[in-house]
Amino acid sequence: MTQPLKNIEVCIFDAYGTLFDVAASARRCASDIGDNWLDFSALWRKKQVEYTWLRTMMGDFQDFWHVTGDALDFTMETFNMHDPALRAKLMELYLKLDAYPEVGKILKNLKDRNIKTVILSNGSRTMLTSAVRKAGLYHLLDGVYSADEVGVFKVDPGIYEFVCSQLDIDPSQGCFLSANSWDAAGAAAFGFQVIWVNRFGQKQEKLGPNAEPQFEMRSLDQLPALISGFYE
Repeated sequence: MTQPLKNIEVCIFDAYGTLFDVAASARRCASDIGDNWLDFSALWRKKQVEYTWLRTMMGDFQDFWHVTGDALDFTMETFNMHDPALRAKLMELYLKLDAYPEVGKILKNLKDRNIKTVILSNGSRTMLTSAVRKAGLYHLLDGVYSADEVGVFKVDPGIYEFVCSQLDIDPSQGCFLSANSWDAAGAAAFGFQVIWVNRFGQKQEKLGPNAEPQFEMRSLDQLPALISGFYE
C-alpha cells in the first residue's frame, strides 16, 4: 500500500490545467475555429507557457492576461485566422474556464480535515478572481496567490518562496499539486512535497531526482488517500 505524504499543513494547487480546463475556451468556439480546434487550443497553451518562461528570463514581466493575449495572437496568425470578434470571445471565455468535475468535492474533503487549501498560479489576479468565482470555489479556499504579487512566473523559485512566506510554512509542510510536468518539477526542486496530476498522460521531465514528484495520478480523485494532514 502506498504510504501517504506526512505532516501536510497546506495543499497548494496550480490553477490552469490542474483545477481549470484550459481547453474549455477553444472547445466552446469549436464551430468558429473548425475541426482543428484541439490543435489550435494546444498551440495557444504551448505559447502561453513559453512566453511566461521567456518573459521571466528576459526580466520583462507582463501579467498572464497580457501573455495569454499574445499567445492567442500568435496562434491565430499561425492558423491564418483574422477575426477580432473571435479573439475577443476566446479571451472572454478564458475568464470563465470550467473547473474539472472532481475539484469541488476534493477541496471540501481537505477543508473538512483541517488541511488548508490555496491556489498559486501564474494567472493574473483578475483572471483568478473570475475563474474561482465562476466555479464557486471561494468558500473552499484559504488563499489565492498570483504571480502578479512577485513579478515573475513559475518556475522561478521566487514565486514558491513567496507563497511559503505568506503561509508561514516550511516547503516540506506544503503539498504542491500541478498538472504541468514542468511546474511539478520546479516545485519539487524547491522542496515541496509534490503530486503531479498527470491529466494528459505526459512523460515525466528529465531534470534529475531532485525535480521528481513523490506521486503521480491522473485526477484529483486520488488525492485524499495520499495526504496525511499536519493536524490529523
